[in-house]
Amino acid sequence: MVMHARSGGNLEVMGLMLGKVDGETMIIMDSFALPVEGTETRVNAQAAAYEYMAAYIENAKQVGRLENAIGWYHSHPGYGCWLSGIDVSTQMLNQQFQEPFVAVVIDPTRTISAGKVNLGAFRTYPKGYKPPDEGPSEYQTIPLNKIEDFGVHCKQYYALEVSYFKSSLDRKLLELLWNKYWVNTLSSSSLLTRQVC
Repeated sequence: MVMHARSGGNLEVMGLMLGKVDGETMIIMDSFALPVEGTETRVNAQAAAYEYMAAYIENAKQVGRLENAIGWYHSHPGYGCWLSGIDVSTQMLNQQFQEPFVAVVIDPTRTISAGKVNLGAFRTYPKGYKPPDEGPSEYQTIPLNKIEDFGVHCKQYYALEVSYFKSSLDRKLLELLWNKYWVNTLSSSSLLTRQVC
């Protein structure tokens, strides 16, 4: 997922996740990219993407993969992990027809600059539900051009606890990503652009 998100550059990308449920835990085992049209602010799945999803899942079953579609992911390059209004609508629709289902947002820019995966997992509240006021949530920076969309929809979903398990191949891939992109990340860091000479 991280490599797919990074491959999109400044454009959002989207994919589907396969996994299983164990008690109250959703375990993501695999993912695949979807052929979607992304922009710098949104990603939209068209009919071809839905046909691709169905064919991929059917083919996975034919080769013995037992996991089901358990969620979708997309990237927010450089602007954090949260759900926009379009994301909230997409997730509500998915939860209505494919329960349980999770939305994951990956920020590939922050992943590379921090040297660790920056992602959030989310589920939406039922329509009309008013969540209790829990006070301040975990702090994250949201770019000014995104803050309105963030604020309007932030009470329609909640974050899930995320934990990771990595194979030795996963570790190697993350190391290769860091080695390839760390110079680009350093040279495009917002810390450097704010420095006063």
